Amino acid sequence: MQITNITIIDFRNYKRQSITLCPFVNLITGQNAQGKTNLLEALYLSAIGKSARTTKDKELIRWEQEKAKIVVEAKKSYGLDKLEIILDKSANKRIAVNGLPISKMGELMGIIRVVFFSPDEMKIIKESPSDRRRFMDIALCQMSRGYFYLLQRYNKIVSQRNKLIKSGQANEDSLYVWDMQLVDAGASIIKTRKGFIAALSEAAKNEHASLTENEILSLEYESIDGIELDEIKDSFNAELKKSRERDLRLGYTNVGPHKDDFAIFIDGVDARKFASQGQQRTAALSLKLAEMALSIDRGESPILLLDDVMGELDLTRQHKLLTRIKGMQAVITCTHLDSGVISALGEHKKFIVENGNILE
Repeated sequence: MQITNITIIDFRNYKRQSITLCPFVNLITGQNAQGKTNLLEALYLSAIGKSARTTKDKELIRWEQEKAKIVVEAKKSYGLDKLEIILDKSANKRIAVNGLPISKMGELMGIIRVVFFSPDEMKIIKESPSDRRRFMDIALCQMSRGYFYLLQRYNKIVSQRNKLIKSGQANEDSLYVWDMQLVDAGASIIKTRKGFIAALSEAAKNEHASLTENEILSLEYESIDGIELDEIKDSFNAELKKSRERDLRLGYTNVGPHKDDFAIFIDGVDARKFASQGQQRTAALSLKLAEMALSIDRGESPILLLDDVMGELDLTRQHKLLTRIKGMQAVITCTHLDSGVISALGEHKKFIVENGNILE
């Protein structure tokens, strides 16, 4: 997969910009607060359907404008795709693929695939389990629309079960109805995530070794026991029964994939608690590169979006990263790069951003 063109109209600080990307590294340079990250945000939005920086679409529309538009054209193994997104202050966002409106967000998944990394992504390592679940779910949703719909269904069941508990009318019979649905959807999510983390762990181990040379990175999914689907269902059902009294006391569902986590170990030590900032940064980058490798193995190659990451790495690791992604399409933002690092880019295209204007 390669993004060939992107046009953004009244998006963030851009009035109207249209650029053609090369199939390899696209270097977006410029001073801070000029719009570099906004360009990556538009690309991310075209893949995920929402921003990585805000939950409010209206904040993405340029000041004093009513609408914003993003158009992305991508070359795929089977042909070309054109994606259009319209953000509107007075209506819900509208998305069309090849001129045909989509009615469900799941239909967007996989049209454009991206792997996004910024310094904020270090929270995958050091912050809460919800950040790590979000990382897993975004990666899996891009790889499988089925997983996206399964996750939607599970979240709706959890919400309905919680409403019942909070109403004060929950009893064993009424909870049983929701528990069976919760177990059915939740067990499939857990099994899918376990397989993903096992594959990601192996890929991340290789990526981390190439960046550090002497550290061993490994992952372990923390969830309900079981390997096969029926085993997970039995364990989940047992945990729900065990947690019922606690659920009723606290007013929400306390067990299930919405509470899961995965551990990250560097040389056998839990990186979530004991890794240095440098180790956390490199581990997070290794996870993103591993995600990219798995996505390539499963079909279309994603576009790597690196937002102001180079300045967080020493020169040796900058060289190693650029060597690793050579031949892949990437969009990299930075204020400047060392001349020696630029020479390691290989074939690339450079853009300069000044106050919402992109100059090639």
